[in-house]
Amino acid sequence: MPIELTKQAIDLGIVMLDGDAALKFYRDTLGFEHEGDIPHPLGGTMHRLWCGDSLIKIMVPEEEPAGRAAAGGIPAATGYRYWTISVSNIEKLVTACKEGGYTVRVEPTEIRPGVTIAMVEDPEGNWVELLKNEA
Repeated sequence: MPIELTKQAIDLGIVMLDGDAALKFYRDTLGFEHEGDIPHPLGGTMHRLWCGDSLIKIMVPEEEPAGRAAAGGIPAATGYRYWTISVSNIEKLVTACKEGGYTVRVEPTEIRPGVTIAMVEDPEGNWVELLKNEA
Protein backbone atom coordinates (compact mmCIF):
# COMPACT_ATOMS: atom_id res chain seq x y z
CA MET A 1 0.00 0.00 0.00
CA PRO A 2 1.51 3.38 -0.94
CA ILE A 3 1.97 6.02 1.71
CA GLU A 4 -0.68 8.76 1.79
CA LEU A 5 1.09 11.88 3.01
CA THR A 6 -0.72 14.69 4.80
CA LYS A 7 2.42 16.90 4.84
CA GLN A 8 5.16 17.25 2.21
CA ALA A 9 7.99 17.31 4.74
CA ILE A 10 9.14 15.34 7.74
CA ASP A 11 9.34 15.99 11.46
CA LEU A 12 12.68 14.95 12.95
CA GLY A 13 13.28 14.34 16.65
CA ILE A 14 16.79 14.70 18.07
CA VAL A 15 17.43 13.83 21.73
CA MET A 16 20.07 16.14 23.19
CA LEU A 17 21.28 16.80 26.72
CA ASP A 18 21.99 20.54 26.41
CA GLY A 19 19.00 22.47 25.10
CA ASP A 20 20.79 25.84 25.18
CA ALA A 21 23.67 24.50 23.07
CA ALA A 22 21.19 22.90 20.66
CA LEU A 23 19.33 26.19 20.20
CA LYS A 24 22.59 28.08 19.69
CA PHE A 25 23.51 25.68 16.86
CA TYR A 26 20.17 25.07 15.13
CA ARG A 27 18.50 28.44 15.73
CA ASP A 28 21.37 30.91 15.98
CA THR A 29 23.98 29.36 13.66
CA LEU A 30 21.91 27.52 11.02
CA GLY A 31 18.99 29.95 11.25
CA PHE A 32 16.05 27.66 12.01
CA GLU A 33 12.87 29.40 13.17
CA HIS A 34 12.17 28.69 16.85
CA GLU A 35 8.42 28.14 17.20
CA GLY A 36 8.54 27.58 20.93
CA ASP A 37 8.99 25.00 23.66
CA ILE A 38 6.56 22.50 25.15
CA PRO A 39 6.78 19.96 27.95
CA HIS A 40 7.07 16.38 26.71
CA PRO A 41 4.87 13.63 28.21
CA LEU A 42 7.95 11.43 28.76
CA GLY A 43 9.52 14.17 30.88
CA GLY A 44 11.61 17.02 29.63
CA THR A 45 11.29 19.84 27.13
CA MET A 46 10.79 19.80 23.38
CA HIS A 47 12.23 22.78 21.49
CA ARG A 48 10.31 23.10 18.21
CA LEU A 49 12.24 24.59 15.29
CA TRP A 50 11.29 24.94 11.64
CA CYS A 51 13.67 24.15 8.78
CA GLY A 52 11.57 25.08 5.77
CA ASP A 53 8.48 22.88 5.98
CA SER A 54 10.17 20.33 8.25
CA LEU A 55 9.78 20.48 12.01
CA ILE A 56 12.93 19.71 13.98
CA LYS A 57 12.08 18.65 17.52
CA ILE A 58 14.98 18.92 19.96
CA MET A 59 14.01 16.77 22.94
CA VAL A 60 15.87 17.48 26.18
CA PRO A 61 14.93 14.78 28.71
CA GLU A 62 14.69 15.52 32.44
CA GLU A 63 17.00 12.61 33.21
CA GLU A 64 20.04 11.66 31.17
CA PRO A 65 19.33 8.56 29.07
CA ALA A 66 21.18 5.37 30.01
CA GLY A 67 22.68 4.97 26.53
CA ARG A 68 24.14 7.11 23.80
CA ALA A 69 24.38 6.70 20.05
CA ALA A 70 27.78 5.73 18.69
CA ALA A 71 29.85 8.82 17.93
CA GLY A 72 31.54 9.25 14.59
CA GLY A 73 28.76 9.82 12.08
CA ILE A 74 28.51 7.72 8.94
CA PRO A 75 31.52 5.40 9.39
CA ALA A 76 30.83 4.61 13.07
CA ALA A 77 27.66 2.51 13.06
CA THR A 78 24.47 1.57 11.30
CA GLY A 79 21.13 3.29 11.83
CA TYR A 80 20.23 6.96 11.62
CA ARG A 81 23.60 8.66 11.22
CA TYR A 82 22.91 12.00 9.49
CA TRP A 83 20.25 14.08 7.80
CA THR A 84 20.37 16.48 4.87
CA ILE A 85 19.30 20.09 4.43
CA SER A 86 19.19 21.54 0.90
CA VAL A 87 20.60 25.09 0.94
CA SER A 88 21.81 27.79 -1.44
CA ASN A 89 24.41 29.30 0.93
CA ILE A 90 26.54 26.29 1.87
CA GLU A 91 29.80 28.23 2.09
CA LYS A 92 28.34 30.86 4.46
CA LEU A 93 26.83 28.16 6.69
CA VAL A 94 30.11 26.24 6.90
CA THR A 95 31.91 29.48 7.79
CA ALA A 96 29.30 30.24 10.47
CA CYS A 97 29.76 26.74 11.90
CA LYS A 98 33.54 27.17 12.02
CA GLU A 99 33.22 30.60 13.63
CA GLY A 100 30.85 29.08 16.19
CA GLY A 101 33.44 26.45 17.11
CA TYR A 102 31.56 23.52 15.56
CA THR A 103 33.30 20.63 13.85
CA VAL A 104 33.18 20.50 10.07
CA ARG A 105 33.62 16.84 9.09
CA VAL A 106 33.45 17.36 5.32
CA GLU A 107 34.42 20.69 3.80
CA PRO A 108 32.29 21.83 0.85
CA THR A 109 32.99 19.21 -1.81
CA GLU A 110 31.51 18.83 -5.28
CA ILE A 111 30.34 15.21 -5.39
CA ARG A 112 29.02 15.41 -8.95
CA PRO A 113 28.65 18.30 -11.41
CA GLY A 114 26.58 21.03 -9.78
CA VAL A 115 26.10 19.23 -6.46
CA THR A 116 28.15 20.26 -3.43
CA ILE A 117 27.92 18.82 0.08
CA ALA A 118 29.42 19.60 3.46
CA MET A 119 28.95 17.83 6.79
CA VAL A 120 28.96 19.51 10.18
CA GLU A 121 28.44 18.29 13.73
CA ASP A 122 25.98 19.77 16.17
CA PRO A 123 27.17 20.31 19.78
CA GLU A 124 26.54 16.67 20.72
CA GLY A 125 28.13 15.11 17.66
CA ASN A 126 25.07 14.54 15.44
CA TRP A 127 25.98 14.95 11.77
CA VAL A 128 24.10 17.37 9.51
CA GLU A 129 24.71 17.31 5.76
CA LEU A 130 24.37 20.59 3.89
CA LEU A 131 23.63 20.12 0.19
CA LYS A 132 23.76 22.74 -2.57
CA ASN A 133 22.25 21.58 -5.86
CA GLU A 134 22.92 23.76 -8.87
CA ALA A 135 22.49 20.93 -11.38
